[in-house]
Amino acid sequence: MTARGTVQVLLSRYGTTYAAEAGIQLRNTPQPLYQLLVLSDLLSARIRASVAVAAARALFAHGMRSPDRMIGATRQQRVDALGEGGYQRYDERTATQLGDGAELLLVEYGGDLRRLRKEADGDLDILRNGLRRTPGMGPAGADIFVREVQAVWPETGPFLDAKALQGAERLGLPASPAELARLAEQADDRGPAVLAAALVRAALDKHVVEDVGAPA
Repeated sequence: MTARGTVQVLLSRYGTTYAAEAGIQLRNTPQPLYQLLVLSDLLSARIRASVAVAAARALFAHGMRSPDRMIGATRQQRVDALGEGGYQRYDERTATQLGDGAELLLVEYGGDLRRLRKEADGDLDILRNGLRRTPGMGPAGADIFVREVQAVWPETGPFLDAKALQGAERLGLPASPAELARLAEQADDRGPAVLAAALVRAALDKHVVEDVGAPA
């Protein structure tokens, strides 16, 4: 199979962003951007991506969809929602960090991550450093956020982090983000965020690699 064919199959079968999987209708507005921040924080822990997504969905289902609502919930309510999603290994610490992170976002940016975008002005280092001020958000979490937000902040893309490039390597695809983005454009018009998510799934799950290489 050609590289273009591999990308086409990958995107057709696994081309769903993690934000979409978590029920986030990502737009350049404060609430969905905050929800993406929460999801990125959860995904960055040493826990299965499916569990992190389920925990994010549970938090949002219980109304914790904005920094105000996150702070308005009790710590125990956050713990319970995380547990409902199966995020029990880190639930106590994460529940505290979610409250602290929401408070920081309100103080520093009025709850609006578009202010951080404006501050970064296209500089990914500034953007990632700003994201990493969020309690519990390390380099991996910041990269996850950028990987997904490029769908609505095009100046950040094409962004494929180390995990996405690991998926490309497992699929026998080029290691160049620009080349991968070009192949994706030829195969699918949904943009680099979808490509990045699909490549990450290939990095995390050997069955994805086997499925993409299997006959239709």
